Amino acid sequence: MKSFEVNFDGLVGPTHNYGGLSFGNVASQSNSQQASNPREAALQGLEKMKALMDMGFVQGVLAPQERPDVAALRSLGFAGTDAQVIERAAKEAMPLLVASCSASSMWVANAATVSPSADTSDGRVHFTAANLNCKYHRSIEHPTTSRVLGAMFADQQHFAHHAALPAVAQFGDEGAANHTRFCRDYGEAGVEFFVFGRSAFDSRYPAPQKYPARQTLEASQAVARLHGLSEEGVVFAQQNPAVIDQGVFHNDVIAVGNGELLFHHQDAFLNTEQMLAELHGKLAARGGNFQSISVPRDQVAVEDAVRSYLFNSQLLSRTDGSMLLIVPEECRANPRVWQYLQGLLAAGGPIRVVKVFDLKQSMQNGGGPACLRLRVALNETELAAVNPGVIMTPALYDTLTAWVNKHYRDALRESDLADPQLLLECRTALDELTQILKLGAVYPFQIN
Repeated sequence: MKSFEVNFDGLVGPTHNYGGLSFGNVASQSNSQQASNPREAALQGLEKMKALMDMGFVQGVLAPQERPDVAALRSLGFAGTDAQVIERAAKEAMPLLVASCSASSMWVANAATVSPSADTSDGRVHFTAANLNCKYHRSIEHPTTSRVLGAMFADQQHFAHHAALPAVAQFGDEGAANHTRFCRDYGEAGVEFFVFGRSAFDSRYPAPQKYPARQTLEASQAVARLHGLSEEGVVFAQQNPAVIDQGVFHNDVIAVGNGELLFHHQDAFLNTEQMLAELHGKLAARGGNFQSISVPRDQVAVEDAVRSYLFNSQLLSRTDGSMLLIVPEECRANPRVWQYLQGLLAAGGPIRVVKVFDLKQSMQNGGGPACLRLRVALNETELAAVNPGVIMTPALYDTLTAWVNKHYRDALRESDLADPQLLLECRTALDELTQILKLGAVYPFQIN
């Protein structure tokens, strides 16, 4: 039976803004308070989805969240009508209003961790929504994320959904941004690679000193247990605390993997040689031939990797067995990174093609091509069981493009978030979107 890796890209929401909410994310903080363009951001994302679809990849779309999150503001003591809640929050606690308007759910690499049926004990695809409890503006996402994923992957014969882990620091979980999977074929048993920044209970693991380590070892272990993964099919590795302190807030900012290949910076991990040997041995036991490409620090410094998002790229398998690397425009704009990529292509290794996409709106808020997609490996039967409304087609692309042009503003500043009309615009747009994507009632305003 044929199997696929399907990329479900996050659709940028109508309240896309630069709130500078993510401490440790250099791009997010450095562009704080600038005017954003939600319409352009959403269209840039849709163009990437269409391009991958046109290249022959199975492409899906994951809906954004309802913003502003009035229910979250009510839970913090703001009362009255929805308009009054927004008005009072803007007057008394503008940072909380900005957080409740965050469109960060577009980075669906943080939405959940996904294990394919070939790896799990019950032979189903498992999803665990990430609690994202390191940042308040992201910690409010997982209830809606769970409902949206449940509407997309509803067939319980094929799909299993787990609630987010306890929302405490010891189980900080950032989803697939710190998880990847290696395999000979997407339909065969593979090795799932969990990367953590710190341990909550074991002091032997060093922690960063400047920025928080968002993913804990304990969270990664809990997800592996929930998904029914075997010890032979899992590797846990620690991210280098020194690179976290340089702005590498998730592993997908310093490494990316696909198939049998890990593409990573020389300084990405602690105990790198031991980790690579474990990956090689466990994948070999499952019939695979693990390979790695380590980018030397003297060719690409960590700072260049963070600024260009070289590793926050999509590594995709082509029909001829080679790989395609999808990178943001910022990689071409960085001379050292671009020179390295040209040398990589000339070397004739597994990565044969590099394609550049303009994702400026997303990049300025701290997320690139890899952040925008959740990877789900599915066989033909499972793909047929996915809600067909969320699979990209030329007709859906045209419909979503028209939807964005109809509902999204072309400029948004912090002061605009206090406009109650923005909430009405968002709800109107999302109500129409759930009909387009055939999701049913997944948003609080549709349920309550």
